[in-house]
Amino acid sequence: MVYSIRFSEDEQAAIEQYALMYGIKISEVIRKATMEMIEYKMDIQTFKDTMERFDNNLVTCSREDVGKELGFL
Repeated sequence: MVYSIRFSEDEQAAIEQYALMYGIKISEVIRKATMEMIEYKMDIQTFKDTMERFDNNLVTCSREDVGKELGFL
């Protein structure tokens, strides 16, 4: 699929410099940046969801109880 994206002159220059510095195509810079942003946002949401489930189902055990459960005590 093809998309058209408009960048300011400064943004375009930064993208071009980055691509030149790393020897990759501009399209690859944009693709990688987009995918990293999506993955980051999804990781943050997964973390938030996990912490909410943890907070809502918090169970605590003493060190002794854990040791007995694992057969250390």
